[in-house]
Amino acid sequence: MKQSEQLPRPALLWIIVAQALLLFPHLPRLPIWVAVVYLLAFVWRVQAFRGRVELPGRWLKVVLSIAAAGGIVLSFGSLLGMEPMVAFLLTAFALKLTEMRSRKDAYVVIFLGYFVCLTEFLFTQDLLIVAYSIALVWILTTALVSVHRPAGRLRDLQPLRTSGLMLVQAVPLMLVLFFLFPRIGPLWSVPLKSHTAQTGMSDRLRPGDVSSLSQSADVAFRAEFEGDIPPASELYWRGVVMSALDDGTWRTLRYFEIPANDRRAPSVVTEGEPLRYSIIMEPTQQNWLFALRYARTAKPGVMELNDYRLYSPVIIENEYQYAVQSWPDASMNQGISDWRRSVETALSPTENPQTRSLAQTLYEQAESPESFVDSVLDYFAREAFFYTLQPPLLGDDDTMDEFLFSSRRGFCEHYAYAFAVMMRSVGIPTRIVGGYLGGEVNPVNRTVIVHQFDAHAWNEVWLEGRGWVRVDPTAAVSPDRILYGLERAVAAEGSFLLDSPLSPLRYRGVNWVNSLRLRYDALTYRWQSWVTGFDGQAQFDLLRGVLGEISVSRSLGMLLGAGVLTMAVVSLFLFSGNRPAPRPMFEAELLRFQRALWRRGLKQVPGETPAQLTERAVERWPRQAEALRSLYRALALSVYSPSADSQDSNRLRRELRKRIRGIQFSL
Repeated sequence: MKQSEQLPRPALLWIIVAQALLLFPHLPRLPIWVAVVYLLAFVWRVQAFRGRVELPGRWLKVVLSIAAAGGIVLSFGSLLGMEPMVAFLLTAFALKLTEMRSRKDAYVVIFLGYFVCLTEFLFTQDLLIVAYSIALVWILTTALVSVHRPAGRLRDLQPLRTSGLMLVQAVPLMLVLFFLFPRIGPLWSVPLKSHTAQTGMSDRLRPGDVSSLSQSADVAFRAEFEGDIPPASELYWRGVVMSALDDGTWRTLRYFEIPANDRRAPSVVTEGEPLRYSIIMEPTQQNWLFALRYARTAKPGVMELNDYRLYSPVIIENEYQYAVQSWPDASMNQGISDWRRSVETALSPTENPQTRSLAQTLYEQAESPESFVDSVLDYFAREAFFYTLQPPLLGDDDTMDEFLFSSRRGFCEHYAYAFAVMMRSVGIPTRIVGGYLGGEVNPVNRTVIVHQFDAHAWNEVWLEGRGWVRVDPTAAVSPDRILYGLERAVAAEGSFLLDSPLSPLRYRGVNWVNSLRLRYDALTYRWQSWVTGFDGQAQFDLLRGVLGEISVSRSLGMLLGAGVLTMAVVSLFLFSGNRPAPRPMFEAELLRFQRALWRRGLKQVPGETPAQLTERAVERWPRQAEALRSLYRALALSVYSPSADSQDSNRLRRELRKRIRGIQFSL
């Protein structure tokens, strides 16, 4: 291999560092053996560079590739899907290191590294990940710069500075493209994150589901209100409505289970000013959106279903922003169809006989459905029921009988489940609503942060003359949960975020930790609002505000004009910086000596060295021969062996200048 094609040692080091950093954010979603492959590839490549082992041959590379594909299939069950494809790409990326021999191979690895860096954004667009990815691009660009430099010291940081300057110069053009380049839809569909667990509230509910979710400190969504923020006890964020009960599991109704006449959302008469707010949801891999009762949104594509919840036909795989108007006091009293009544009262006649018997007894003592509801709530408040994040496991048969008459320890879904069974036992239409309750108000920017541990389940009952009415049986058992939140409600048992000992939320009592957490959350919200939330509609609104009328010619002209102006400014900066570097101090003094001779009659000869010029001067002024030669020797010594002491250097420079001026140029 020619020396010009060999890979410099600093470039290899930067490439290895970049590969290790590219792997790190993917580790939680990768099999452990992929990290082992990376480690072996690093060791193999370094040993090959040192000449201790040979790089793998063709057949060995084929075997390694097939083994990697087989490992991905065994780990994920298939090569189809986002996670297995990214895992396969990362494995191939590591193996590519073992066949990298020349600069040409290094180009392939580096450019593939840029692509691997982008794959992290398929899973998250968190602000920390963005900062981390910028650092990765910097390292990859440093590796690219190092490939074009001659081999040097490993500690040489000049490539790092050069690549950093290149990235800074690219920022203006990046901003122009971000704000002005049209948001064109993808040319192909990205496979769903089928191997990523669904986040948040599910469309199915069994006792214990919500309590498990409430052990997570992850953010579900953030909301920003126009005006005053309602009290936490009124923030019931509706998400899923579960009307069907199958084998002890509540679930939402499927679209084709609903008759055509009942699929459209009933009209609701709204009065007064609504609550106006915007929400930024974290990815859930689900379709439903969260909002307060009764909600409407102008977000394109969002539908309002017949049970008054908001629904997105597209699965929420990325951060999702939408604006909502809600009328919490609106009356949902537009009648109930026979089909809807039959669905909302359906109950197995053989399951939970004790619960149905209790409900019948209380109903016979009540004067109306409303008073029966109050009787059931009073029963929960009066009896020895406990609200806990650690409820005991219940059997598969007669689950509510065991809960109401034996364990009596449960979370919100237990009480919502029991309440729904008791209501349906006497023919009152009832369903379970899943969502979140309350949220933490961030004083930095006055947003409401709703965490996964705010997950909650409650009921809606149909009462003649009032329509669908919200009833929360948890309020009868644990009022603190409604008024003050989960942390205070379970403070006695110490189970809040028990599985997340490092979560900053567990240390809200430490002022500086809590302050940093809230400030970072406020920064994250602004990032989501201004950057990740800058979609095609936001771009259209921006251009319409600047251009007035939107047209292809105006938009194209603005894009080209802004691009040309930006490149002109960057080019001016580049050319202005392309000046000759200042000469070292004593080289400048040597040049001063040469110019002194030229001004006194010695013509400048192209290619002539200072020593040759000095000898010509001696021939012309023989009386100054010793002074000229002595001055030249002093200048040459200063240039090629400069003093390390700045004070000595300055003193010598003044002495040399004095000697140059003191030479008598006469015959």
